[in-house]
Amino acid sequence: MYPELFKFGPVTINSYGFMIALGFLFAIMLATYRAKKLGLDEDIIFKLGLFCIIGGFAGAKILFIIIEIKNIFKNPSILLNISSGFVVFGGIIGGVLTGYIYSKIKKIDFMEYFDLSVPSIALAQGFGRIGCFFAGCCYGKETNWFWGIVFKHSLYGPNEVKLIPTQLLSSVGDFLITIILLIFAKRKKDKGKIAGLYLILYSVGRFFIEILRNDPRGFIGILTTSQLISIFTLIIGLCFYNLSKLNFKNPIVGR
Repeated sequence: MYPELFKFGPVTINSYGFMIALGFLFAIMLATYRAKKLGLDEDIIFKLGLFCIIGGFAGAKILFIIIEIKNIFKNPSILLNISSGFVVFGGIIGGVLTGYIYSKIKKIDFMEYFDLSVPSIALAQGFGRIGCFFAGCCYGKETNWFWGIVFKHSLYGPNEVKLIPTQLLSSVGDFLITIILLIFAKRKKDKGKIAGLYLILYSVGRFFIEILRNDPRGFIGILTTSQLISIFTLIIGLCFYNLSKLNFKNPIVGR
């Protein structure tokens, strides 16, 4: 809707990038605050967050390339646009893998910090989806319902057409997940349960949001790529949640 947020002479601040940066800032602040309360190393949180952000961006771009490989072969200039062309699930996978590798190198408890981080991840995603709304990407299907949104300056979706605001629905869902995880984490939990709950909630929400979306994205059979990935991440989340007592015996208190 408003792809350009500020403009200072030749310098343009895009709304999508600004919201992504804002989301990461609040995510790091939340994780650092909670780490301090739990007596965990705040310096590790900052460094881990930085590496996971880099890994997340790389993963989001790689999955986009995999999904759009046919179109990229036809038009390689797609890759020149570094401000767009990201897939959220790729970011989650890339960020988690980066965090796991970093944890192994530094010999820290990966699951402990993963449990700590997931509310921050959901929070950052909520801000990111607001950025999608401002940019006009990840748009929904046409609708006559009262909740429809009409874009006028979208660079990606149709303008002057009433659309389901899937970006805002996703954002509200992500913020709700953040709240649920923070409330859930205040009780004594086995390691892996908080991370498992995040994967369960996000996977289910993303699967159904995909039904409402109408932007170009990859399909595998009748399912979108993200819906198929959602099924796998849901299974992983259920394993984390239900098998945590077997795999991670030390409880986490006070999240």
